[in-house]
Amino acid sequence: MSYSPALRNRQRKLAALAGGTGTPKARAVEPDPGSAAGQEYAVLRAVLHDNLRKLQDVESHEARIPMKREFLQEFRAWVIGVIDADRPVQDEIVMTCLVWLIDCEAFEDALVVGRFALKHGLALPERYNRTTACFLREEIAEAALKSPAAVPHEILVEIDQLTAEADMPDQAKAKLDKALGRSWIARAADFDPSDETGPAGGAAAFASQGLTHLQRALKLNAKVGVKKDIERAEKMLRDLAPKGDE
Repeated sequence: MSYSPALRNRQRKLAALAGGTGTPKARAVEPDPGSAAGQEYAVLRAVLHDNLRKLQDVESHEARIPMKREFLQEFRAWVIGVIDADRPVQDEIVMTCLVWLIDCEAFEDALVVGRFALKHGLALPERYNRTTACFLREEIAEAALKSPAAVPHEILVEIDQLTAEADMPDQAKAKLDKALGRSWIARAADFDPSDETGPAGGAAAFASQGLTHLQRALKLNAKVGVKKDIERAEKMLRDLAPKGDE
């Protein structure tokens, strides 16, 4: 597939025409197959399905990651055009790219696409068998629990805000509370008292936030595995509490 600037510019322009009316009650539907945007979408979706078949031929998850990074570049212009237009469109290309971005640990880009998808009520392709909110919350939480340094704290906070009210299994919700709890505790442990931009209450404020999320995770799922984390958070808060006069 060509990567020429002219083609990318054309794709962005057509992608911007692919969405619906953009009104609050507009239902997200696929691009009109009779339009130029719909015809371009059909071509790109055929490329997407060919890419999916190539991925199916590779059993190693690790080996699929560089393939997904390469495939993402093929659809970058289209995805940018759809998001910039900010109109509802049920787009398999955009939603599959959302999944791949998380797989490739491109969490900031995934958040951009995720915001758009949640705003317009877009669904993941049926093969993923989860709502968009559940997928975002669970997959990013699992990535953070596996490798805490890989997912920025601010992304965990925003994903929590974006998906807190969404309907999903409690076990899925609990994973992000666990990840956020640990992230807040890590921030408390690393807190610099000389940092003038820190919160009122300093490290204790971060630790308190962490304990709240850990307790919520336990409430949502008794088997989530945070009891030791809660004990550590409670000890940290006791150690950070102002000492009385002796």
